[in-house]
Amino acid sequence: MKYDNETGLTASARRAHRWPQPSAGRSGRIWYGGDYNPDQWPEEVWDEDVALMAKVGVNVVSLAIFSWSKLEPREGVYDFGWLDRVVGKLGRAGISVLMATATASPPMWLTQAHPEVLWRDERGDVVWPGARQHWRATSPVYRDYALKLCRAIAEHYKGNPVIVGWHVGNEYGCHNRFDYSDDAMRAFQVWCHRRYGTIEAVNEAWGTAFWAQNLDDFSQILPPRYIGEGNFINPGKLLDFKRFSSDALKDFYQAERDVLHEVAPKLPATTNFMVSAAGSTLDYDDWGAEVDFVSNDHYFTPGEAHFDELAYSASLVDGIARKDPWWLMEHSTGAVNWRPINYRKEPGQLVRDSLAHLAFGADAICYFQWRQSRSGAEKFHTAMVPHAGADSQIFRDVCELGDDLRLLSDHGLAGSRLAKSQMAVVFDYESEWASEYTATPSQEVRHWTEPLDWFRALADQGLTADVVPVRGPWDSYEAAVLPAVYLLDEANTRRVHSYVSGGGKLFVTYYTGLADESDRIWLGGYPGSIGDVVGVRAEEFAPMGADEGALDHVNLTNGAVAHGMADLITSVVPGVTVLASYHADKRTGLDGAPAITVNPFGQGRAAYVGCKLGREGLGKSLPALLRAVGLEVQAQGEDPGALLRVERVSPDGSKRFDFLFNRVDHKVRFQADGEPLLASLARVGADGRASIDPNGVLVLER
Repeated sequence: MKYDNETGLTASARRAHRWPQPSAGRSGRIWYGGDYNPDQWPEEVWDEDVALMAKVGVNVVSLAIFSWSKLEPREGVYDFGWLDRVVGKLGRAGISVLMATATASPPMWLTQAHPEVLWRDERGDVVWPGARQHWRATSPVYRDYALKLCRAIAEHYKGNPVIVGWHVGNEYGCHNRFDYSDDAMRAFQVWCHRRYGTIEAVNEAWGTAFWAQNLDDFSQILPPRYIGEGNFINPGKLLDFKRFSSDALKDFYQAERDVLHEVAPKLPATTNFMVSAAGSTLDYDDWGAEVDFVSNDHYFTPGEAHFDELAYSASLVDGIARKDPWWLMEHSTGAVNWRPINYRKEPGQLVRDSLAHLAFGADAICYFQWRQSRSGAEKFHTAMVPHAGADSQIFRDVCELGDDLRLLSDHGLAGSRLAKSQMAVVFDYESEWASEYTATPSQEVRHWTEPLDWFRALADQGLTADVVPVRGPWDSYEAAVLPAVYLLDEANTRRVHSYVSGGGKLFVTYYTGLADESDRIWLGGYPGSIGDVVGVRAEEFAPMGADEGALDHVNLTNGAVAHGMADLITSVVPGVTVLASYHADKRTGLDGAPAITVNPFGQGRAAYVGCKLGREGLGKSLPALLRAVGLEVQAQGEDPGALLRVERVSPDGSKRFDFLFNRVDHKVRFQADGEPLLASLARVGADGRASIDPNGVLVLER
C-alpha cells in the first residue's frame, strides 16, 4: 500500500472536495476558458482579448502560470500593477480567475545567484536554465524563495472576488521528475528511514544480498545514479526512488498549498495532473488525495486511437477524483507543437473531444491557451484564438462549444456525476513503474497497454467501463479487470480473495500478481499471490518477439491470436473450465496448454487470460468470457461498439444525461431514447431515429 512521506504509515485520508464557486450573484455553470498569458502581449491587446472572451462565453482563466520574472523582477521587489489591471478587466467582464503561484520556472536572477537549486541528471550534470522546471524539489533554497512568492501573491489577492481558486505550480515533474543531486540523496535517505524504520528492513525489501549490495547505514543509500551502460540498478531501490520522486514533488506542492490556505483558507487549490493512458510521471491517484479538486491536462493521441484513448484517460481522471467533478485544465484546439509530426484535429473533433471530457465527469473545459503565441517554444501550439485570428474555423468552433456549454449548464449538467458502470478496469501507477524495469521477461510488455486494450475491447462489446485506480473502490463493482497489475501487496491480495469469494466477477491477465510492493516475486508459480483464486499455475513465461526464428505469435483455439507474452500454464485446480487453449507448434511446448480459463471461487468467478491478446484478440474472447462469469451486457444494435455511451446523473437521480459518441469512420443510425439536447454532426428526426456522423456527438436528456 502507499506510505505517507511524513509518517511512514499507510495513507488513506483524502481532502474534502471543494469546487471553485462563482462570484457573488452569479449562478454555478460549467467553467470554460484556458490559460491566459497577457504578459506575452502589449497592453493594448488585453481589451480585445476580454471582448473576444465575452463573445466566446469564457468565464474563467488561469493567470500568471509562468510570470515569476515579471511579478518579482528583482529579489524581494514585487510588481503586481500589471496583473491587477488584467484582473480588473476580467472581473468587470464577469470572468473569474484561477490565480497561479508562478513557481513552475524561476527567474534568471534566482538561478544566477543560487545555481545549487538546479537539478542534476543521473551522471551528475547540471540542468541549466533555458527552458522550464530546471529546479530541484528537494532544494531548501528554492523552496524558501517559492514560498515567499506564494505568500506575497496570496496576501495581495486574498479577498479579491475575481479569484475563485489557486492554480498551484504547473505540471509538476514534467521535466524535473528525477533529480540525482546531493539534496535529493539526503531527502531519499530520510524518505527510506520514514518508510522502513531500520536499515535491515531496507535490505530485506530491496534484496541487497544479491550482488553484495548490503547496506549498513541509511547514509549509504544513494539515488540510482549512472552505473554504466548495460548494468542493472537494484529493482526494489529503483521502484522506491520513483515513489520518492513523486512524494518529493508532492511535498513541494503541499508546502505551496499550505501557505496559500494559511493566508486565504476559503479558496480551493489544485494543480494540473498529466493523466493519459501512457502517462505515469507521478502517482496521480496518490496526489488526488491532496488537492481540493482534481485537475488534468490531456492532449490527444494522433491516429485511430484518438477518441478511445481520450475516453479512457478521462475515465481514469474520474476514478482519481472518486466521481467528484474534476477540471480539464489544458487540452488543445488543434495541433500541438511537441511531437515529431503535429497533426491537426479533424472537423468536429474540437467540440467532440471537449464534450467527451465533460461526459466523463469534467465540470470545467479549458485550453492551453487563450491566444496563440507569436514567439517562444510553443508558438506553433494551437489556441482558442489562433494565429489566423477570430476569422478562423478554430475560433468559430470555440464559439460553438461555448454555446453548447451554456445550454448544458442551463439544463443542470453541472454538479451531476458520471454514472457507475457494471465493470471496473484497474490501473496501477506503481505496477507501471515496476514493469518499466530493464531486466524483465520482455521489454515489449508494460502494464499501461493492457487496461487500455480492455477498455477498448469492452467498448466494442457495448460496455463503457470505469477506469479505477488500484487503491480505488474497484471491488465495489459487479465485475472488475486486473490487467497486468504486476504488483499485488498483501492488502490487495486480500481484497481479491474477499471480492471473488463474496460474489465478484474478476478478470485477471498475465503479468498480474507476480510481485509484492517491493518487487519481490511471490513464490510457488504465477500468478503467485492469487493463484488459488484464478485456479491456475504457470511455471514459465513465453515471450514473443520479432527476432529471426523466435516465436512471434501463438494461435488460440477460439480464433484469437496472442502476441508479446504468454504464460505456460502447467496445472489447473479441479473445477476450472478451459475456454481456450493454445494451438501451436509442438516444439514450443505451448500446444494444448490452457490460455483462457474460468474458476469458481467462493460465491464468485475468476477468469484468467494468460496471454497478451490486444483489442482484437480480446474482442474474439470476450463474448464467451462474459457468459462464463455470468455478466450480462445490455448491448444495442447490430454494431454495439459503434457508439460509446456515457451517462451522467444528477445527485438526486432526477436528471440523466446520455452522451453518445460515434467511434467509427461511418455514419451510425439508431433509435434515440430521450429528449435531444445537443447535437454536433448529429441529427434526430421527429420519429426519434437518430444518426451521428464520424467525430459527432449527441446528448440526450432523460
